[in-house]
Amino acid sequence: MLKILKYTVKYKNQWDEFIKSARNGNFLFLRNYMDYHADHYIDCSYLILDNDKIEAVLPGNVSNNCWYSHEGLTFGGLITSNKVTVNKTVEIFKLLCDELKKDGILKVIYKSIPLIYHRIPAQEDIYALFILNAVKIGCNISSVIFQDNKLRFSELRRRGIQKSIRGNVQVAESNDYPSFWEILESNLFHKYNTKPVHSLEEIQLLNSLFPDQIKLYTAEQNGIMIGGIVLYFINNAIKVQYISGDEAGKKLGALDLLFDMLINDKYKHIPIFDFGISSEKKGKYLNENLIFQKEGFGGRGIVYEIYELKL
Repeated sequence: MLKILKYTVKYKNQWDEFIKSARNGNFLFLRNYMDYHADHYIDCSYLILDNDKIEAVLPGNVSNNCWYSHEGLTFGGLITSNKVTVNKTVEIFKLLCDELKKDGILKVIYKSIPLIYHRIPAQEDIYALFILNAVKIGCNISSVIFQDNKLRFSELRRRGIQKSIRGNVQVAESNDYPSFWEILESNLFHKYNTKPVHSLEEIQLLNSLFPDQIKLYTAEQNGIMIGGIVLYFINNAIKVQYISGDEAGKKLGALDLLFDMLINDKYKHIPIFDFGISSEKKGKYLNENLIFQKEGFGGRGIVYEIYELKL
């Protein structure tokens, strides 16, 4: 018989062990990652047990009578063991809805985990949402490369690589987050009047907690950083978390050289390379300049879906 429990810190070890074995779990759902910004969100995560054994977990938070899965994550959703079937998934969602209604929650905003981040297919949640009359309210577009069937870089990107080589640009892994964050913050402020999702202190903390999953690669000319890329390593995929170059880096095509090294050399053995989303406002606004760059490297569309379920 299924039972739903609200997460508390006493379940931390069991939660983390389950995430490591789940068919669609990854390090973003480990409590050390989720809880680094615990002061920003009211956690409301759940464990689902079958005969007292964890079969699924749901990362989430609450705000203004709404349950989110999860506002602090790019994507979230139901994380399940290999044993969870379609019927059981529908039952889990009904249990969740009943539990949320008891707490006065009026609706659910659900960000599903893209299929490229599943170890084993796990889209029963989307079917369950359909059965319960959920509505798709967001569809962000990301650009992805499948390494075993990838497209050639565009002529513009190839010219950028050659320009970087002629300019003696050097690319390598780095731990100099402060210098990269200066470039990143300056670009975001002047282009979009915004800030990175993570502060410098937060990304350094996360890198210290997950050094194998979060890495920075930079481009330098004459020992001076001119661009960089922060990567997240998620199961059989790499996700680009941040991209930025200063004016010198843009003129020299430094990011072109960096991506060439990462995609065609350093990590060509990792099956999926995800450049991340290029849309805003739940997908209604497309950043055409950003996606033009990513498509020039051969990235093609994968969607990150968002659903609303009224209770």
